[in-house]
Amino acid sequence: MTSTAAGRTGAAALLLTATHIVPAATWLPGLRRRAFPGLAGLGRADHIALTFDDGPDPRSTPRFLDALDELSVRATFFVLGASVLRHPAVARETVCRGHELAVHGWTHTRPWLPAPGRDCAALLRSAAAVHDTTGRVPRWYRPPYGILTGGRWAAAARAGLTPVLWTAWGRDWTAEATSDSVLRTLRGDLGPGGTVLLHDSDRASAPGSWRAALAALPHLVAECRAAGLTVGPLADHAVRGAPRGDDE
Repeated sequence: MTSTAAGRTGAAALLLTATHIVPAATWLPGLRRRAFPGLAGLGRADHIALTFDDGPDPRSTPRFLDALDELSVRATFFVLGASVLRHPAVARETVCRGHELAVHGWTHTRPWLPAPGRDCAALLRSAAAVHDTTGRVPRWYRPPYGILTGGRWAAAARAGLTPVLWTAWGRDWTAEATSDSVLRTLRGDLGPGGTVLLHDSDRASAPGSWRAALAALPHLVAECRAAGLTVGPLADHAVRGAPRGDDE
């Protein structure tokens, strides 16, 4: 290979790597809020979007569904396609109880290397799993760990999904998490129009960590309502810059 050809190959590799990595900087909350408010999940000023990641999980998701019923709250569940196929009854029950399903990917993986073809196939497969199982077309996408690479951003567009990360999380995935720690962490970043990230499964978290999020739910909803904020799914949130749904 000539030096010129090698240089071109190297430049192409650098460009591919940059295209893959640079968009993932949106993981940084400050940058996301300032430059990409829709991606940060900012929406209606009188509303909080409540979202859960990593299900459906037959051990824990039904407990969240019961708690949300008691609170008269609906939410958005970002599900893994492989888990939807493994636990279709839980996915269908989530929709039957009035909640929204969104795509979290096929499995809970980190995108270490550029693989745009794989990313596209995974999201298309995941969206199809949600639709085939529940009859609903998913609208939103949140990548595992919030790492939105260039390939995953393009794959979301190909699958007709709008990426949404979060405004505030509860760090509810750690072994040390408690309902109090979840609430304290959320209060630090949550304000009117924000999107909350919690987890309804410990599939990618410390065993049993979902219990902290579950215990925090009533207090979170009560605090939001005391502040004059309604709590609901992303479908009701009017995410900034997101395409309007067919029912809006």
